[in-house]
Amino acid sequence: MDTLSAEQRHDNMAAIKGKGTKPEMIVRKFLWSRGFRYRVNNARLPGHPDIVLRKYRTCIFVNGCFWHGHKDCRYYVIPKTNTDFWIRKITRNIERDKQEQLQLARMGWHCITVWECELKREKRNETLESLAYTLNHIYLKDRSQVYQVPEENGMYIAAEPSLHE
Repeated sequence: MDTLSAEQRHDNMAAIKGKGTKPEMIVRKFLWSRGFRYRVNNARLPGHPDIVLRKYRTCIFVNGCFWHGHKDCRYYVIPKTNTDFWIRKITRNIERDKQEQLQLARMGWHCITVWECELKREKRNETLESLAYTLNHIYLKDRSQVYQVPEENGMYIAAEPSLHE
């Protein structure tokens, strides 16, 4: 049985922020301090990614473990009341997240998900450093050009036609 009235529960749920959350702010401050420039909650992209780095063609989603169903996480616990509702809601969120990231991938965007539990004090530095490393790796890999030398019968083709032709 819920100990709060319907109005109190409504006020509680309405107070939960979807943008500018503490985990999101931790990631944003870290990225800014490292020289990464980004936009926030881009409405033109599917899923309105929390952080969009155009230069890196990367979208970062900072997900709450409970709301997005972080598997095997101690912060993802289904409430004991109204269980069916919560299971349906979180399952819909998981499916929606998959579809949005699939759409972004088809559009040529890289997607990174940072979980709330990975930003707790004991794991924060490792997570953020890994994020910076991944972004730099994406940037270098996307910008590297591989030049292929055309080969014919194992021999290199010269720029001028052969004298024997």
